[in-house]
Amino acid sequence: MASEAAAEVNAVPAVAVAEKQPHKLERKWTFWFDNQSKPKQGAAWGTTLRKVYTFDTVEEFWCLYDQIFKPSKFPGNADFHLFKDGVEPKWEDPECANGGKWTVASNRKPILETMWLETLMALVGEQFDESDEICGVVASVRQRQDKLALWTKTATNEAAQMGIGRKWKEIIDVNDKITYSFHDDSRRERSAKGRYNV
Repeated sequence: MASEAAAEVNAVPAVAVAEKQPHKLERKWTFWFDNQSKPKQGAAWGTTLRKVYTFDTVEEFWCLYDQIFKPSKFPGNADFHLFKDGVEPKWEDPECANGGKWTVASNRKPILETMWLETLMALVGEQFDESDEICGVVASVRQRQDKLALWTKTATNEAAQMGIGRKWKEIIDVNDKITYSFHDDSRRERSAKGRYNV
């Protein structure tokens, strides 16, 4: 009887310690910020891009999201990015160079905020079957129309891109058609045509 009571007492701290352990994510992720509202004359794109914070636990993610990274808190002409650690949100990054992006537009901030959160949770929670193909996501806050873009690694892998597009459309609960464009096409012409649609 005494040994059973001692075992129960010893078990309690182990449970308490287990509850305090952070919940590790599958991989590290990095938030980036780019405020394009006041670009310096002649400055190259990306000069205002700043790495904000890299995290690898559920607790860090929620702390950052709750305090900073809600689109309703974003200044106008700002881009917020969540990319895999080690991948910069630039076309020139080797992970992004041959890729492209799925894009969805929103005229209402509450809808953008919901789609942004659902996308962030799907990324850090590894909800995509083709998660190795995903580079990150960008929320672009603009006066007329906000955009959300899911960047991927290999634009020519149509099967993977279509799978990602269908899954993302389901995650963000969008009924309208969404379009995928290649970064190479966007480099050549500002309003590049979409290559894939779901």
